[in-house]
Amino acid sequence: MSQAVPRIAPLEPPYAPDIAGQFDRIMRGAPPLVLFRVMAGNARAWEKFRAGSLLDRGPLSLREREIVIDRTCARTGCEYEWGVHVTTFAEAAHLTEEQVRATVLGAATDACWSPAEQALIAAVDALHERATLDDAEFAALSAHYDAKIFEIILLCGFYRTVSYLANGLALPLEEKVARFPKA
Repeated sequence: MSQAVPRIAPLEPPYAPDIAGQFDRIMRGAPPLVLFRVMAGNARAWEKFRAGSLLDRGPLSLREREIVIDRTCARTGCEYEWGVHVTTFAEAAHLTEEQVRATVLGAATDACWSPAEQALIAAVDALHERATLDDAEFAALSAHYDAKIFEIILLCGFYRTVSYLANGLALPLEEKVARFPKA
């Protein structure tokens, strides 16, 4: 569980102008997340993080993207990032309460998901558990997301890294964000 203070101190305002500009671009004027404030304290790590962040829209719909991110964060036990994403994007992605809950406690086969979403979640689970997709999982994913497979795998890997950072640095949960549902 998160401590009240992360293991590496986050930057505090006032931020250097270049950092403040980067925060504003990412956060669209909202206060920067603790994760970003911690990462920005290490110039090299912050640069590499932003370079590989996949913060742009990409080829997936918002809904597809959020299912991948939420499920990846749930599987890695990263309540910090899961909560940020669910609070910020679940409504816009048209994820129901049942679906949000299922990203943490459900299975890929749950009836709340379409067949395409079931294939997506099964792929996230396989990548989490085995770091690969078997032929059947790849075929199921390809049937719905052929041109988007690179993005799906990249998102899984990136948000696994984000989860490592948030969990390993013991980032405190952001205020007013969703918490994992109880079983």
